[in-house]
Amino acid sequence: MTTAVRPAEEQRHVLLRTARDVADDLAADAVARDRAGRPPVDETARLREAGLPAALTPPGPDRGTDWHTGCAVVREISAADGSVGEVLARHYAHAWSARFYSGPLQAADVEAASVRGQWLWTGSVRHPTPDEDSAGPDLTLRPRGAGYVLNGRRSVHTAAAVADRIVLDAVCTGTGDVLVVRIPPGAQGVTVEPAHDRLGQRVAGAGDLVLERVAVTPEQVLGRRPHDEESTAPFTALAEPALRLALCHVGLGIAEGALTEARDLSRRGRAHRPPGEEQDLLLTYGELASAAQTATAMVDRATVAMARALDTGTHLDAEEPADVAALVATAETVSSKAALHITARVLELADAPGLDRFWRNARALTAHQPVAHRLRSIGEHYLNAPHRLPAAVFR
Repeated sequence: MTTAVRPAEEQRHVLLRTARDVADDLAADAVARDRAGRPPVDETARLREAGLPAALTPPGPDRGTDWHTGCAVVREISAADGSVGEVLARHYAHAWSARFYSGPLQAADVEAASVRGQWLWTGSVRHPTPDEDSAGPDLTLRPRGAGYVLNGRRSVHTAAAVADRIVLDAVCTGTGDVLVVRIPPGAQGVTVEPAHDRLGQRVAGAGDLVLERVAVTPEQVLGRRPHDEESTAPFTALAEPALRLALCHVGLGIAEGALTEARDLSRRGRAHRPPGEEQDLLLTYGELASAAQTATAMVDRATVAMARALDTGTHLDAEEPADVAALVATAETVSSKAALHITARVLELADAPGLDRFWRNARALTAHQPVAHRLRSIGEHYLNAPHRLPAAVFR
């Protein structure tokens, strides 16, 4: 007797099958696109043609995707092209911004518009640190009429010139509040300076936004970003670790893609390999496969916890975000180490043009994840203050 597939499960299967098709398409010319290093105009067009930006929005009535499925799509794409995987990961995390910072009615309107327009999201919402506070704000909002004027400069990691909505936080000069806003990159006063000659993630479309007297309407304000942990609502506290966890799936996908490509190359050369060399090869692949599976287990555990917290919504317990953030920090530690190790070792196992892109992408992705800082934050949560969020370590 067979069990009927529920609609949600069927939707998940269809979406993952679509992601695999897109991944196969991206893998076919990944080396050439990496060498060219152009902004992801063609790549985002492929994502839109497949309907992925509209699908990867928060779940709602007849739209959106649950966290677990969304991250699975990100990992699938990342295995084929880490740059495009990061574009999609940051899109999905920032598409949740209205839920994190706005009321339910505004969030529903923003998400519905995002699905209708196939908006691609990116952004950079900074969480307060002592250094940032002492240096002063890099973005300011000056009140003008019912709205604001946005000025300053901010780096974004993906889709700087091709996104439809950019999420940023800026300090209001009138009240001192930190407001989270969404702006279109084509708005008057927005200039994009693309990042050139990157080591890795060359097709992600990173760049600097120069904002000069950009008009921001009240409708573009998503809400306030709290100044500190103590004043942060539990659900809002998930915003930063959610982005970091989505990027863990990018790193994991890059490692899996590198290992798969090296394995395929090694299989083709087995006929001419001496028995002793074959045993060494088996030992190495056993080590790398174990590292990948260990990282997968930790990232999946954090993903389950995050999905449960997001499903709970505004009824989230006050201490749960700290527990989730600690799991995310652990997942970052394990997955970044595995990604760097695997992508470096496969270069010793196989020789093929473009195989180095996996290591370069993993290195660029993890460059802003200080291991010591992350481990101290995990230790602080475990030893001293389980009710506090581990310190932000990724932007």
